[in-house]
Amino acid sequence: MAAPRGFCAGVDRAIEMVEKAIERYGAPVYVRHEIVHNETVVNRLRDLGAVFVDELDEVPDDRPVLFSAHGVPKSVPAEAEQRKLLYLDATCPLVSKVHIETERHHRRGAHVILIGHAGHPEVEGTMGQLPADAMTLIETVEDAEGFEPKTDGPLAYVTQTTLSVDDTIQIVDVLKRRFPEIWVPHKDDICYATTNRQEAVKAIAAEADLLFVVGSPTSSNSLRLVEVGMKAGCPVGRLIENVDAIDWDMVEKLSPSVVALTAGASAPETAVQGVVQGFRERFNLDLQEVETTRENVEFKLPRELV
Repeated sequence: MAAPRGFCAGVDRAIEMVEKAIERYGAPVYVRHEIVHNETVVNRLRDLGAVFVDELDEVPDDRPVLFSAHGVPKSVPAEAEQRKLLYLDATCPLVSKVHIETERHHRRGAHVILIGHAGHPEVEGTMGQLPADAMTLIETVEDAEGFEPKTDGPLAYVTQTTLSVDDTIQIVDVLKRRFPEIWVPHKDDICYATTNRQEAVKAIAAEADLLFVVGSPTSSNSLRLVEVGMKAGCPVGRLIENVDAIDWDMVEKLSPSVVALTAGASAPETAVQGVVQGFRERFNLDLQEVETTRENVEFKLPRELV
């Protein structure tokens, strides 16, 4: 088992904000998009009284609404203020840092390159901080090689916080080679939790015959953990929501002697322990935890909920 794994500080904060909002304002409390990308977490909050919607026009005027941990375009809080909605922003502070960097580069006259995955809510939120023509999304090394600026002005780049560290370095290297004067972030945008979980997977993957990552298919950082583990030497990797998603016939056929187990930053530890129990019921299990670093990061709740 990799350590660290599972919930990061931004996810903890976002989930607690929904719980506190339900306590303070009563149910229902509305949430624009999934608060975090995990079905188990979302279903539990739904049972408590959270209502998840796609857009603000689904939110009644008299009920509070929260924005997800992935961040939102500027147009969303602007619409909420226009309607005089009570809104709470659960955007992860590390995502907010990227938004601030993006605006800073724009004010200095730079065209901003965002390294990320099209369609991800965090990317949509970051792209929505600037006018449409002020930012370009780059997803791959090939995109970086083919990018041609439309003006002679300065360039800057920022990144989605949940990317593969190794893949992102390759893209950044291309941009630095092609545009030596490009402005870089003061500090890596990929968040500490994503980096730590990828390093922990690397530490165990090469010794394993099979890797399970507990997380949802919509979770970018969970998908990256599968990729990182397989690149690090594990021949078979699977993303699973929980123990019920395990193909036990596949496990029996592979007959692994070592199974690596971790969880994405929005996956609850209860789901991880459910997987452990599933193996314990079927095999003689020797459980070992490999800790590569210890996390002590906490993000404060907004004043409205304290």
